[in-house]
Amino acid sequence: MAFNSPSPLLSLPGAVAAEGPDEGVAAHYGDLFKEQRALADGTGFVDLSHRGVITVSGEDRLSWLHLLLTQHVSDLPSGRATEALVLSAHGHIEHALSLVDDGSTVWIHTEPGAQESLLAYLESMRFFYRVEIADRTEEFAVVQLPAGSIAEPPEGATVRETAYGRDLFLPRAELRSFAEAYGPPAGVLAHEALRVEAYRPRIGMETDHRTIPHEVGLIGSAVHLDKGCYRGQETVARVQNLGKPPRRLVFLHLDGSEVSVPVHGDAVRLAEEGEEGRKLGFVTTSARHHELGPIALALIKRNVPVDARLIAGPEATAAAQEVVVAP
Repeated sequence: MAFNSPSPLLSLPGAVAAEGPDEGVAAHYGDLFKEQRALADGTGFVDLSHRGVITVSGEDRLSWLHLLLTQHVSDLPSGRATEALVLSAHGHIEHALSLVDDGSTVWIHTEPGAQESLLAYLESMRFFYRVEIADRTEEFAVVQLPAGSIAEPPEGATVRETAYGRDLFLPRAELRSFAEAYGPPAGVLAHEALRVEAYRPRIGMETDHRTIPHEVGLIGSAVHLDKGCYRGQETVARVQNLGKPPRRLVFLHLDGSEVSVPVHGDAVRLAEEGEEGRKLGFVTTSARHHELGPIALALIKRNVPVDARLIAGPEATAAAQEVVVAP
């Protein structure tokens, strides 16, 4: 059964529960833009305790994962963070893993609710390898200290340090005491706004059942092009050599005069053709940014000109694009 216990931090003053894929943690604590500015300034933290946590231990853990993942991890140094994908046989993205090895165990966090299917896949591929795989979601929670934070992680926490902040794997029972020591927290809406600003795709938001890594800019960061065979590698190699993924991720500056902003799944169209014109793609994530105003990521057809005037959503909101993945 999936772990669905809400975060204890939802009882903090001002906490408003998130919906959709982030259900179980706070969307915000009363002031979205203040929370964004705090994270941008390197203060506070984000409660990501709804994310799934899996550990892989045993002496074959890295060499075994190397065979399954898109990333080169066979000689991953202890403490170095990386990202990896699990692809289908046709090269479509199934799972995204944020991982770090602590010298004896690989700690992984993944999208909320995805840990069960990921665990089932890993278990099915264990064979004779000396590995132990465990779902640790009920025991451990993920929180993130923002980039630039000078706060020292609590003793005993496993730390995954990236350019975007430090992910901490904490005993779930310590979440409340962590918040008292490291607060005030920021909600996931602030975290998502900064993610959109940084052009960072999220599995399940910027992807659908047929997304391949090239479309969303994950080559390099999560896909290593010079490693051995893994499931879906043929598609990655073919697209890399031909250079023609069918779609591409774009960043959108949205018209700030509109009351509402387009949401996930809303159509993106050519402005010249109007609201009922040809659909070019869809909005993947939208946000209200404390400096940039309304912004979004979208997945559109590769051959859409980079200077094309776009509209998004049912209100035909004007959307100026910035290139994330080159056509």
